[in-house]
Amino acid sequence: MGPVEVAAAFVFGAVVGSFLNVLAVRLPGGESVVRPGSHCRMCNVPIRWYDNVPILSFVWLRGRCRSCGARFSWRYPLVEALTGALFAGAVVRFGVTPTLAPALLLLASLVAITFIDLSWQIIPDAITLPGIVTGVVASVATGANTLAESLLGIALGGGIFLAIILLSGGGMGGGDMKLGAMLGAFLGWKIALLSLLVAVVLGGALAIGLLATRARGRKDAIPFGPFLAAGGAVGLFWGERILTWYLSGFAG
Repeated sequence: MGPVEVAAAFVFGAVVGSFLNVLAVRLPGGESVVRPGSHCRMCNVPIRWYDNVPILSFVWLRGRCRSCGARFSWRYPLVEALTGALFAGAVVRFGVTPTLAPALLLLASLVAITFIDLSWQIIPDAITLPGIVTGVVASVATGANTLAESLLGIALGGGIFLAIILLSGGGMGGGDMKLGAMLGAFLGWKIALLSLLVAVVLGGALAIGLLATRARGRKDAIPFGPFLAAGGAVGLFWGERILTWYLSGFAG
């Protein structure tokens, strides 16, 4: 893809990221994500359109509300920039093909889930349950996976966490189970399993680091959703190549 297409994907992703910020703030509290419009949550003054430009507005306002001077969280430009980068990467990876739209939808969902889980320690059903259905439809419609592969991905992606929940008496949450199922719906069972493995490795490495530095104790909960989201992104971008490389070792 050319630089114009990649730049356009980044801008589009940043705009989507602005909406994902609204989801991350309002959805867990049961607030409408449509009304009222963007406003400062300290003084409730509506944010003007020219103060609502993704990334740039945060820079020229120096991260403060124009009306009351309250500081805005760095999460806002971070989510916008991250979503823009992921969308640009998806255009480079998939091109303007039928598989691009499901990839963008999955990436947007994973970004929203990551920051909601970090802030609220929940993974909303409002994202994962429609995501499971959408993943199956998109997989079959684009030919990315067969119906059987997608359904088996749901069964394995969700079933592994269900088994952990039952055996550990609640070591994992139902949100993790539904997110695992959503990854299986979009990615198919093979790449979903790879994504879960990546998530476990990343989560385990961070947990060891936090325990070693005493930043967290053994009984402190660590949200697993962000690691699942990272694993899903790795599976989406590089899953097929990783599996091909791994299986070629046996063929040789």
